[in-house]
Amino acid sequence: MKMLPRVLIPGLVAIGMTYVILTAGIDLSVGSLLALAGLVGAYVSKGGLADRFAIGTAEVSGNPVYLAAAAAIAVGLAGGILQGLVITRLRVPPFVVTLGGLTAFRGLALLFSGGGPISGFEPAFTWWGQGRIATVPVPVIIFFAAALIAHVVLRYTAFGKHVYATGGNARAAQLNGVPTRRIVTSVYAISGFFCGLAAFLLSARLNSAEAVAGTGLELTVIAAVVIGGTSLFGGVGTIAGTVVGALLIGILTNGLVLLNVSSFVQQIIIGVILVAAVALDQFAAGRRLAT
Repeated sequence: MKMLPRVLIPGLVAIGMTYVILTAGIDLSVGSLLALAGLVGAYVSKGGLADRFAIGTAEVSGNPVYLAAAAAIAVGLAGGILQGLVITRLRVPPFVVTLGGLTAFRGLALLFSGGGPISGFEPAFTWWGQGRIATVPVPVIIFFAAALIAHVVLRYTAFGKHVYATGGNARAAQLNGVPTRRIVTSVYAISGFFCGLAAFLLSARLNSAEAVAGTGLELTVIAAVVIGGTSLFGGVGTIAGTVVGALLIGILTNGLVLLNVSSFVQQIIIGVILVAAVALDQFAAGRRLAT
């Protein structure tokens, strides 16, 4: 149970990334968008930057928690929709668009915050990241509830079937009446939504929002999705697999920390695992085509 809160942030973002990768897309901007969304949510919570470092008895909340959460999610949604529209309307490859988003969103986060953190939130805010219901951490409940809803939408709705169809063969799906451009825009909006939600929960857990939050998150998230069985070539994958992949990454990272393995070496190991998972996925795809 102690490990689960650490899995929460990459796990939530991985849920959104699953939708994107199922359409044969990719989103490299998730870490930067998370940082920007977290800062905006923190700004709304504090009511500005005047008391950005106030903590303890001096802390002041400018706005209710629900407005801060809504602001963070709105920024995530806006970033996701913007990237989706550029991909579908201007026909720019997802890799290029989201690579640009990775840099642009991080720059906006640094510009917005002046490079410094925003910290010292009211207890009602931090409860969402540190509180418990019975003995279960609140973020864990949100994570599994979000995963369940995402699973139901993907497996049992027309939208979910269209996502699979778009990733499997976009041209064939379009000829069969699937609004592929709308679907692609929608999955990037979903990815942005989960970035905003994760940003709010991360700020609440750490009692701070920073422009450097989420640095390198995209590698961990993509690794979790691919290890969970989602094909980078689109059309194959499940939310349940992504949850398992996120938990496996969390267990691996936790084990490496307990073994006192350097954080630099941890990045190397995760990178190697990602390459191996993609290689296995390509081998499996070849086998499916052969049969």
